[in-house]
Amino acid sequence: MKDVELILKQTGDSYHWTNELLRTIPFEKWDVCPDVVKSTLNWQVGHLIVSHYFHSVMVIKGHQVDILRQIPLKEYDAYFTEGNPEMTIGKLDSRTLFEQLHFMQKSSLEIIKNLIDEDLSKPLKPSAIPHPIAKNKLESLDWNIKHTMYHCGQIGILKRIVDKRHDFGLKSN
Repeated sequence: MKDVELILKQTGDSYHWTNELLRTIPFEKWDVCPDVVKSTLNWQVGHLIVSHYFHSVMVIKGHQVDILRQIPLKEYDAYFTEGNPEMTIGKLDSRTLFEQLHFMQKSSLEIIKNLIDEDLSKPLKPSAIPHPIAKNKLESLDWNIKHTMYHCGQIGILKRIVDKRHDFGLKSN
């Protein structure tokens, strides 16, 4: 398997697991902010939208006007990068956020799919904010996978608190 194919598969897998959890949680619970976690599902999804754009789109291919026209990333950056999750309660539609997450994930996967292995060692596209982890495209895409799974774990914890434990289809004897 080539490097791009591996990154594409792992990215798709991380997006799948995130969506698998989110799809099972009723939207009316997405603004619940438990004291023990101090986060909401809306905040987690908004944060992933912004981070997917930064780590797997912008520093890989540059700003994408089609995405910027559909998702208010400047507003979302204020809410979901350093913003307090409690400040977003009641301000965003959960269904819209979930649709935007799917759109961002699809855009991200399309960009990765169009890379070749030689692109992975190339430096990142310049941005006003330096990448906190990566120096090249492979490192940024790899971080996107890890960061997504980190938040997938947080989503799993939130699901358990605001709804119920996730059923992975495991059966005990």
